[in-house]
Formats: sequence, C-alpha cells, structure tokens
Amino acid sequence: MRFSSLEQWLHWQESLHPSAIDLGLERPGKVLHTLGLESPSHTVITVAGTNGKGSSVAMLESILLAAGYRVGCYTSPHLLHYNERIRINGESATDEALCEAFERIDQARGDTSLTYFEFGTLAAIDLFARAGLDVAVLEVGLGGRLDAVNLLDADVALITAIDIDHAAWLGDDREAIGREKAGIFRPGRPAVCSDPRPPQSLLAYAEELGTPLWLLGRDFDYHAEEKGWSWSGGQRYTVLPLPALRGPFQLQNAAGVVKVLTLLADSLPVAPQHLRQGLLSVRLAGRFQLLSGEVPLIVDVAHNPQSAAALAVNLRQIPLKGQTRAVVAMLADKDLARVVRELVPVVEHWYVAGLDVWRGCDADSLAAVVAAESASCPQVFASLDEAVKQAQQEAGPGDRIVVFGSFHTVAAVLAGDV
Repeated sequence: MRFSSLEQWLHWQESLHPSAIDLGLERPGKVLHTLGLESPSHTVITVAGTNGKGSSVAMLESILLAAGYRVGCYTSPHLLHYNERIRINGESATDEALCEAFERIDQARGDTSLTYFEFGTLAAIDLFARAGLDVAVLEVGLGGRLDAVNLLDADVALITAIDIDHAAWLGDDREAIGREKAGIFRPGRPAVCSDPRPPQSLLAYAEELGTPLWLLGRDFDYHAEEKGWSWSGGQRYTVLPLPALRGPFQLQNAAGVVKVLTLLADSLPVAPQHLRQGLLSVRLAGRFQLLSGEVPLIVDVAHNPQSAAALAVNLRQIPLKGQTRAVVAMLADKDLARVVRELVPVVEHWYVAGLDVWRGCDADSLAAVVAAESASCPQVFASLDEAVKQAQQEAGPGDRIVVFGSFHTVAAVLAGDV
C-alpha cells in the first residue's frame, strides 16, 4: 500500500493533480471502467442543486434507514472528519476502509491523474459496491454535468433550489447554472425539481433528453398546516411531522424528497410511519445548529445569497430580547455583498475574520463589504477565534451570536478551535 494512514493519503491527493478543481468525466471515468464499477446493482439517487442538497440527502438517508434498507450516502464537504463524506447504514467509513479503497483506486488509475474530490467519489462508489446496499444517495459536489458523481446513471435525479454560486465554473446566471445541474438527468429516467422557480434551461434540457420531470407546484406540492404539513402529488400524505431540520424552506426540500420516494415505490417501498420517523429523526450538523452556552451560539454554513436569506428567516422566527451579534468569515469567490445584505436587517453587531484557506477572503476586504452594506463599523480580527471570543465578551443578557459564512468557518467552531 502506498500509504499506511488516511492522513497521508489525503495529503498526497491534495497535490496529485495540477488543479484542485478540474471538472470533467473522462479521467475518473477511465478509472471507474478499470475498476468495473460503472453499473451498480443497487438503486442510485443523485442530488444536485445550490442550496438544500445536504438537507435533502440527509432526509432521504434518514427515511430509507427507517424503512429498513441498507443505505450508502456520499456528501461533501465534511465538517470535522473526512470519513463523514462516506456513510454506510448511518456510520462513517473507517480509516482502514478508506485506505483500502484508495489503494484499489491508485492501482487502477495507472498514470491517470485524479483530484482530491475524484479520489473520494471513486472511493465512495467502490465501498458502496462492496457493502451490499439497497440504495446509494449521492450528493453532487459542484454543478452536475461534469461532476465526478455524474459518472453513475441515477435511477432518480433530484434538483434542489438553484442560486448563483461557483460562478467561475458554472456561469453567472440561473439559466447557465440550471443547465449544469440538469446534466445529471438521463433519458427515460425520472427526475424531480424542488425549486419552485426552475430555470427554463433545466426544463428545456429535460424535454430535449426525454427525461420525465416532476416539478414542485405543478406535479406535486406541500402545504404547511397548524400541526405539521401535508403533501400531494398523485397520492396524499396528511399530518406529516415537520422535519427535525429547522427552517420553513425545509418543507420545500422535504416535498422533493417525498416525490423521489414515490417514484421508487415499486423497488423501495416506504410506509407512512417510516416517512414520519425519518423526518423526525433526521440530523445535519452546521445547518442552523444551536450550541449550548451562557449566550446562545448558532452556527450555519450559509455562504450564498439564497442560504443567507434562509438564515435571516430562521433568525426572525426566534423571539429575541437582546441583540444579534454576527461573526462572519467567507471565501473570496462568494457574492460577499449580497450575502451580507440579506443579514443586515437582523444583525446589530458585526465581527469579521479572515479565512486562512484556499480561496479564503482576508478580514479587511470582507470588513469593507460589511461596512458598505450595513452602514456600520464592523470589528476586524486576525482570527475567527478572536472574533468569537470578542462577541461572547460583549454579549449581554438576551443576546445571541450567529457564526456563518463557510463550511470552514462552522467546522472551526464545531472542532473547538475557537
């Protein structure tokens, strides 16, 4: 074996390929063919979108596990440990299993160069093939059409909410981005879109390809009710419990998830009690997650305008006697101004830190954006740790602190590094 530890494998993978992001299916597809893993025996659900992917994947996993199926789940990025990216029956892959998968991929690739993400995706496919799964739920990392997850043909494809993000790779408007997301569609295989305003490009591509497409608001819908919610779309579920994930937008995600499950009813039937159980038990770290402490501290991975707007809605829904203090650190290639603009109406005090990672935004540049959008004078800190501590020191009775802006930001808090 090339390396004996997961840490060594991952460090090597980070520098193996000339660029960290190199979208395309030819290189990883060649390795997948060598491994003989192009046609899994289990059902494949592929999930793409800008926002709501992680929540939708988590709900699908939770419901299918409640129904007694063997479920594989592939997501990215991770928050604390790389192993989180690959789960089998709710359990993260072990270091040993990952190292063995990486060795098999390394042997199969020959002189083919792979990115860090491509190695991980192939490892997930490899481990899932060996696990005797009933179903694998795969989250697209970036876009859809050229993402390594798209090496496998989805039995059902799910597109969640679409917004502008990763513009350098996907395009700078929803039509261009929607076409990239629709790249996970296949001729004759069903697809679901839970975005209530799907881009025309997505609809046109489905028609061109011959993909049966079910749309929220046209082919299925949901209704919030006093004691939960209901779903309709060929059949009807009433008095469903609210998903354990916080936020009214989670009903939009859940509605798409239910439609996916109804399309798989012949091969993976799910009883109403399992649907309810899965919605109640779903968990997803870093999404409006409340951490205990003297002052309430909320962490959220919101990093684009749509997710920032959802964070603002969640903050408004919680009664507050004091003030909201926001600690923010982001990547430089995000729409900083629009993200900050969404939070300005619900934030009284800003604490800005830089992110010392690839593509990280420095504190001064982000502070200039916050100052321009909020007409306030944000405090600027060399580290996230200093920013959080200052917010905690200044917080008074009834205040709350929200830390947001990136997976890197939330991961640092959850890891105890701040």
